[in-house]
Amino acid sequence: MGASGEEDCSEPKAAAHPLVAGRPEAFATSLSREWLIADGRGGYASGTVTGPNTRRYHGLLVAPLAPAFGRTVLLARLEEWLTVEGEAFPLSTSEFQDGTVYPEGYRFLEGFDLEGEVPTWRFAAGGARLERRVWMTRGRSTSHIGYRLLGERPARLAVLPLCTYRDFHQQTVGSEDWRFGVERHAGGLTVQAFAGATPYHLLVTPPAGRAWRYDDSAGRIGWWWRFLHRGERERGLDAVEDLYGIGAVECELLPGESLRLTVGLDPEGDGGAPAPAGAPDHGGDEARLPAGLRRAARQFIVARPVPDQAPGEADAGAVIAGYHWLGERSRDTMVALPGLAAATGDAAAAGEILRGFARYVDKGMLPDRLPSPGAPLTEADYSTVDATLWFFRAVAAIDARLGGGLADSLLPVLSEILDWHIWGTRHGIRVDPHDGLLRVESGQLTWMDARVGDWLVTPRAGKPVEVAALWHHALGLMAGWCARSARAPQAAYYGEMRRRAADGFAARFWFESGGYLYDVVDGPGGNDGSLRPNQIIAAALPDCPLTPAQRQAVVEVVERRLWTPRGLRTLDRDDPRYRGRCGGDPESRDGAHHQGSAWPWLLGPLVDARLLVDGDRRAARRLLAPLRDHVFAEAAWGTVSEVFDGDPPHAPGGCVARAWSVAEVFRAWELTG
Repeated sequence: MGASGEEDCSEPKAAAHPLVAGRPEAFATSLSREWLIADGRGGYASGTVTGPNTRRYHGLLVAPLAPAFGRTVLLARLEEWLTVEGEAFPLSTSEFQDGTVYPEGYRFLEGFDLEGEVPTWRFAAGGARLERRVWMTRGRSTSHIGYRLLGERPARLAVLPLCTYRDFHQQTVGSEDWRFGVERHAGGLTVQAFAGATPYHLLVTPPAGRAWRYDDSAGRIGWWWRFLHRGERERGLDAVEDLYGIGAVECELLPGESLRLTVGLDPEGDGGAPAPAGAPDHGGDEARLPAGLRRAARQFIVARPVPDQAPGEADAGAVIAGYHWLGERSRDTMVALPGLAAATGDAAAAGEILRGFARYVDKGMLPDRLPSPGAPLTEADYSTVDATLWFFRAVAAIDARLGGGLADSLLPVLSEILDWHIWGTRHGIRVDPHDGLLRVESGQLTWMDARVGDWLVTPRAGKPVEVAALWHHALGLMAGWCARSARAPQAAYYGEMRRRAADGFAARFWFESGGYLYDVVDGPGGNDGSLRPNQIIAAALPDCPLTPAQRQAVVEVVERRLWTPRGLRTLDRDDPRYRGRCGGDPESRDGAHHQGSAWPWLLGPLVDARLLVDGDRRAARRLLAPLRDHVFAEAAWGTVSEVFDGDPPHAPGGCVARAWSVAEVFRAWELTG
């Protein structure tokens, strides 16, 4: 086992805290550190540790106002000032289009940590110290911002909410003719962005016996112009936004006293629900990483209305594929569910998610994405070949956790899926009678599906290796489930189909001169010997028709030539098509996603395959260990990013939190314990 060149598979060293208080030179670096919390409905709150919103997706309340997670940014950020003995100190930090950074509250930031699921900041200014915590009420799309004055000096806190009302993919452009409606009442403020917009409410909970003041004077209410989202600028997208100040909330605080702001859609708030309990997680790495990933896993499981939902019927569960911008994706859900169920301990919820997806099977296929409740599915929505096959793996994993019964209840739809694939369904997907392998005519139906205009970056028409292996695996599972249910004729039929697929795989996929598996056979240009990680998905399946020597060879070549400390590269660096950087404009990013970028979710199959080869859990864990530095010192605190540069230093990119990244890393970590 080993990695080439500069890669280091040794134990990671402790990472320094990314922000040093009071050091302006640390400001730019600190903007890459983000935090994220979710509401269990598809909404969330997120931002940078030092304060400026660097993405259009950042906000203190991003609520799913439209069905199926149509997320709307309501409260974008807060401007905060602490006055101690007549001197005002900023706690917030903003960055503007012209490069101005004002105010510079990061200078007074003493530290940041994740206490359980609660992002927590501590500021020191003018001899006073203030703690700020942000949390959400699960299932309510309600955000809380709590302040507690520490130390021994009294102070006055002023907080000015900067609001908007827009789809989270867009940016707000203000206008002198556009004025938000702001209504003051005893408990706080009600905000309506324009006539017909859903109102939202900011409730103020001052210390017992103490009043709060509302300042709507000039300069406190109205538009704040030209905030910069530097992350969007780096992605080659529109990067400027205007926000509306709704006036300031001010309150005198004595040491030990707290002020809370609650913002949400419910005019009554949530009854003052306390912040979730938790302490900073500074335990050893062996316990810290899985604990962090368990918390992160909960963020992806959300409620979703089911088709033809009856009054009073409970919402089904769903999986958000990634924060900030992804919704439900069937492939991501099926890959992630085994690990998410293991991390959350809720196999029953995972089973309901699978039953919910089964309702959408049509012509033996799962849709790529689920529609809004009540919206019809179209032919274009059925654009994935592998998601339906991953469905079998997910059913098997959750069925085992539930002690049986799930697969039995789904046998009719599982049989329908296999039969459609055998005889033929959309996109030329059907079994080739000559070798028993699944063929697909479209080149954009696997997980390597990036497209830039008319350019299909990684075309994989023919018989992709992981599709062939997953097909063989699905047939074997089905034969076993039929036998368990005393359906002997069906068990024999699917068993024979499995035997034919095994023979075809063994005869067709071994690339003798390369010493590994073809990525695609029978493609438009013949067999594709590109060295890609899809073969490790095949080698990770215990029933894959490889000899022990072949499986070992696949693991060794993947570790030697594709492994990085952050995941597996999608293409060998010696390939002339290799792209080692995954940044820049959309064309540059999409062109690199599957042409060299490293994906952490593939570490799950790599660990599975490594354990099948020699059972050496210590060696397998060394493949995962470097990710600890990413989880607690890069990108979004306490989670795993979507993708990384293939070249060192393997900068993170894509979604700051991806479901299958978290799930597969957690699952693999547990296997190596």
